[in-house]
Amino acid sequence: MSPEHFHTIIQEFSPIGLDEMNTKSQLMDRVDTKFVLTINQFTEILSELKNEYKVLEIDGVRLSNYESEYFDDDLLSFYIDHHRQKVDRFKVRFRKYVESNIAFLEVKHKKKGRTNKQRILVDDLPGGPMTKKQSSFVKSTGVDQNKLNHVLTNKFSRLTLVGINHNERLTFDLNLTFTNKKKEVVLSHIVIAELKQTRVIRTSPFFSLMKKKLIRPYRISKYCIGIIELLGKENVKYNRFKKKILKIQKLKKHVA
Repeated sequence: MSPEHFHTIIQEFSPIGLDEMNTKSQLMDRVDTKFVLTINQFTEILSELKNEYKVLEIDGVRLSNYESEYFDDDLLSFYIDHHRQKVDRFKVRFRKYVESNIAFLEVKHKKKGRTNKQRILVDDLPGGPMTKKQSSFVKSTGVDQNKLNHVLTNKFSRLTLVGINHNERLTFDLNLTFTNKKKEVVLSHIVIAELKQTRVIRTSPFFSLMKKKLIRPYRISKYCIGIIELLGKENVKYNRFKKKILKIQKLKKHVA
């Protein structure tokens, strides 16, 4: 599908503004269900969603660019906790909404399958150490790791859909790019879909469509994939993620 055709399809969705979306479905405490699609699968299913979802539009823009800086300690404790499948774990990042030039420091706390996100407004991505105020905020959320450092940057484009008859949001992340001081990795052949709900509702239009297409939920972390891709399999423990890395590589064969 050409970029022009893609943008034609997303223009067929009814729009929803940021204020209306936050009022209707802020979902800061939620359950997330992820799916990994090829770019071909994504473009094939997109038109089937327009009667069930509205598209987030900000200043006329429907496909928004995001930039995130992830922080971890020298031991990569957040990564290791995820690898160990710890049921109570954190993720710390700065996220910038590029077009609107708004940035937040966010702490995501995942506990027993639920995700709670707390955040504060910041001037910009730090590009270096946190300020004392920012470190204090992170500590206040329950994070006990010390001396958090910027370990990778992640850029992507996101399409956000909001359920018309269901309290849920659906995001599609495209053109995933990971960078650190030494390396850049681009995963342009996959799209990560994430369904955000107050609880898992399998009658959701998107859930139903994925079942019809025989695409199963797939747990995946952009942060963890980025760590493995940038630092190398020889430098980080990744055995629990091995199947996920192989799946990402295998999906390249299904992209025209």
